[in-house]
Amino acid sequence: MPQTHIAVVGSLNMDLVVQVPVIPAPGETVLGNNFATIPGGKGANQAVAAARLGAKVSLIGRVGADAFGEQLLANARAEGINVDHVGVDEMAASGIAMITVDAAGQNSIAVASGANYCLMAVHVRRAWEQLGPVDLLVMPLETPLETIETAVSLANQAGAKVILNPAPAQPLPAHILAGVDVLVPNEAETAQLTGLPVETPADTQQAARRLLELGVGNVVLTLGSRGALVLDGESGGFTAVPPYPVTVVDTTAAGDAFVAGLAVALGEGQPLVAAAQFANAVGALAVTKQGAQPSMPRRAEVENLLKGD
Repeated sequence: MPQTHIAVVGSLNMDLVVQVPVIPAPGETVLGNNFATIPGGKGANQAVAAARLGAKVSLIGRVGADAFGEQLLANARAEGINVDHVGVDEMAASGIAMITVDAAGQNSIAVASGANYCLMAVHVRRAWEQLGPVDLLVMPLETPLETIETAVSLANQAGAKVILNPAPAQPLPAHILAGVDVLVPNEAETAQLTGLPVETPADTQQAARRLLELGVGNVVLTLGSRGALVLDGESGGFTAVPPYPVTVVDTTAAGDAFVAGLAVALGEGQPLVAAAQFANAVGALAVTKQGAQPSMPRRAEVENLLKGD
């Protein structure tokens, strides 16, 4: 089987991570335990995860001309990712994320986008001209909306599947959604995109159907510890994908792992539900380790979990 070529248009951040007993409330100071700087950013996380799962990955993004930028590029290269189209911005700092992780593995994240928001449509067009054939375009929403719009349009013209992870949540125009083959939102993002409540199973299905009405091809709604819900755009049918029981250490980037797993499986020709099952295994393994990119599993780990080893 030829290697799937995935282009990721997205963010590169340095994660500044503090382990704490509990996540601080507003105005509260909590003494933490360990501190670490870990390569992250939703785009780079998804790129690393896809590369570890066996895909050929090209990352389109932007970092600052600083030490964090150098580290982020070096880390992506070490993962075998093509970073020829990650520009170095002289006017903006590299993006950072300040992350607190509590004893239960839950997190709180604040992001300073920095150079990520200097990724312009012209950069994406220039990169796309040089990438060669691309099978799938994968994107979160941590770059300007015009950049996202351009990438979707280029992928549609080239016949590449578009997988959009609408995070962080924000309203999206219908013409962007209409170019998306598979939308991968969580419950909060689904509520933001549709304006509908997502509190009960019936609410969830109604909101997912609304996403199809807005033009999306298919929906794979992530439900955290409850697995995922797949809505097939052709049949209109729902399939619940159960979670894998694992010990949660750190939920940071679990969603990114899921998105990458879904993209790789779809690129290899798996049907949507089977791809979501594969993605669930990738996401489950990611929460068993600390950090964003360090937690992304290798293909053999995923295959073993799927076999029940």
